[in-house]
Amino acid sequence: MIFAEHVARSFGAEDVLKDVTFAIGDGERVGLVGPNGSGKSTLLRIVAGVDRADEGSAGVRGGGALGFLRQEAGLDDARTISDELWTAFPEARAVEERLAAIAAQMSAGEGDFDALIEEQGHLFERFEQMDGYRIDKRIGRVLDGLGFEPEDRDRPCGDFSGGWQMRIALAKVLVHRPPHVLLDELTNHLDTRTQAWLAGELAEYPGAVLIVTHDGEFMDRVVTRVLELRDGRVESYAGNYSAYQRQKADKLHALDQAASRQERELARQQRFIERFRAKSSKATAVKSREKAVARVERIERPRSEREVHFRLEASGRTERDVLFVRNLAHEYEDGEPVLLGVDLHVERGDRVVFIGPNGGGKSTLLRILAGLIEPLEGEVQWAERARLGYYDQHQDEALDRGRTVLQEVRTVAGDQADGALRAILGRFLFSGDDVKKPISVLSGGERSRVALAKFLIQPANVLLLDEPTNHLDVTTRRKLVEALEGYEGTVLCASHDPAILDRVATRVFEVGEGEVAELEERRKL
Repeated sequence: MIFAEHVARSFGAEDVLKDVTFAIGDGERVGLVGPNGSGKSTLLRIVAGVDRADEGSAGVRGGGALGFLRQEAGLDDARTISDELWTAFPEARAVEERLAAIAAQMSAGEGDFDALIEEQGHLFERFEQMDGYRIDKRIGRVLDGLGFEPEDRDRPCGDFSGGWQMRIALAKVLVHRPPHVLLDELTNHLDTRTQAWLAGELAEYPGAVLIVTHDGEFMDRVVTRVLELRDGRVESYAGNYSAYQRQKADKLHALDQAASRQERELARQQRFIERFRAKSSKATAVKSREKAVARVERIERPRSEREVHFRLEASGRTERDVLFVRNLAHEYEDGEPVLLGVDLHVERGDRVVFIGPNGGGKSTLLRILAGLIEPLEGEVQWAERARLGYYDQHQDEALDRGRTVLQEVRTVAGDQADGALRAILGRFLFSGDDVKKPISVLSGGERSRVALAKFLIQPANVLLLDEPTNHLDVTTRRKLVEALEGYEGTVLCASHDPAILDRVATRVFEVGEGEVAELEERRKL
């Protein structure tokens, strides 16, 4: 069982967690939701024992290990994927290594042969008890499900991008199958196929699972209960994410109605008090009602959740023909071709979305178009008046954690005054002293908002976006999609977000196996 009892945690003068209490039993799959910065990742770290609580306690009961997927992969770049996943089985790996050492000793005729045979027999039995003979098969099944190729298993972890490294970290948790699992932002960087596989894997998980994700559709397929963390406390809702939204809406509506009824009754009582205050014959009644009014515990109306507020405005107008790509070719560092003879023509106002499996070449294509990678062959020709803005899917990871929010944004703001920058940051929910917070203390979602603010400050009329909705909370994701819908410039975007495909894209291209092919049936007129 995963539990928290009266957990409190503060950072300076800010009380992030005030009185958090919950329990998650075996077989329960629970989603933890709440605004960015509400303390979700902090709570998971406390449960995992990575961080400490100022008050209360949290962890697991009933024995068994706990698997924890953080927002940082934390891999050994020099290890192969297979070796990295084997670190999830330290005892089995130790037995395997000892068996190899015994075999080497016996082959060299060293040591007491009878003693080595006896030890070997015990180790074989122990290895079988640990299901060690099936670990490689388990590793292969999980890696296949997460989109890795068989030959990837012998490649060093350092060869892979940040998104793929997070998949490796997720695979370590899944192959181990501990009885208690915490998964923080598990769906970021996963394409649609991989998300579907992961949802099926977790839906059948026998242990206690607590997940944090902004993907409501994914939670609908997985969770059986939702914990909402808000204002330092949690409240439990039965059912999946959609059920939580309905219950939450009903609760807020009922609370609003109750507050209205109370306000009307208090106003009626106050009118009586004011009317008869000066009459001595009513003095006792007035005093009684004043005391009664003073004792009433006011129902607090639901507060509207703060939302980001921004627009995307094109800086100038490009020529009609914005981009020509001719015979573009490129390959990965290991010589594997990724793009082969790609041709592409984009006109002003097009909103192009690239889809396809992770590793298929979408990010590579965008980086070539942005001028960050020199292609092996071919030509990229931009319109003369095109002003490019490039947003990387790992943009938040490039922030300097030693800077404050304001200092970080100022690095791209030119000669804009601090007042103007504060106004911009206010639209991204950084107000007052929030702009003085170091990047190092921000949540993943808050860092994404800083990265988005930096990106939007810079003038552009062509946006190159690589998975722009990763790490964004539901509200900020919705606002970004709305802003892209109304953008008058040109957009080229790699995304598997259904909202971007359905509401933003005017042209859709599938990228994979070296080709970039337009899906004509998805083209909007």
